[in-house]
Amino acid sequence: MKRRHFLAAAAALCAAAGPAAAEKLSLNALSNYLNGMTTAQAPFTQVSDDGSLSTGKLYLKRPGRARFEYDPPNAAQVIAGAGSVVIVDPKSNQPAETYPLNRTPLSIILAPQVDLGRANMVVGHAYDGTATIVTAQDPDNPDYGRIELMFTDAPIELRKWVIHDGSGTTTTVLLGGLETGMDLSDRLFSTTLRRNATNR
Repeated sequence: MKRRHFLAAAAALCAAAGPAAAEKLSLNALSNYLNGMTTAQAPFTQVSDDGSLSTGKLYLKRPGRARFEYDPPNAAQVIAGAGSVVIVDPKSNQPAETYPLNRTPLSIILAPQVDLGRANMVVGHAYDGTATIVTAQDPDNPDYGRIELMFTDAPIELRKWVIHDGSGTTTTVLLGGLETGMDLSDRLFSTTLRRNATNR
């Protein structure tokens, strides 16, 4: 009787351990998924470092382009394009802030060719029971910060990221249903248009 109980318990443990291990997505599968994403859009909720919440619409056009449009009354926009990230906040009455895209962790998923298997790029790769979480950084410039990416499976879908920038600030972006493959105009990602609009 005891032996049967032991065997049943062992079988249950193996069954529980098996699927969890199988659910962890490989870095190669995640790289292929990101490289196959040419355009995408999704509603998002952003949690800033101070705990404040913002919502809006995200547009991606790989490589190198992204646009965050915030819902009213927040009129701010963040646009990545032409190698730069431009932050526009009409309420501030200040010129747009501009940063090199390659100095931000977001550049990792906007790169022309994502390779999460590159040496020293991924510093964390785990499965939390629901999703695969990958923490990545620029292996040549780890001081630029890191990005945590959360993916669900069947099919693979990017659901969330957390950016830890070089100054220690943390920003979390939770994605709604991610739509891919649509036609997005390049004008959405024009950083020149946004700089000129704020300077008038």
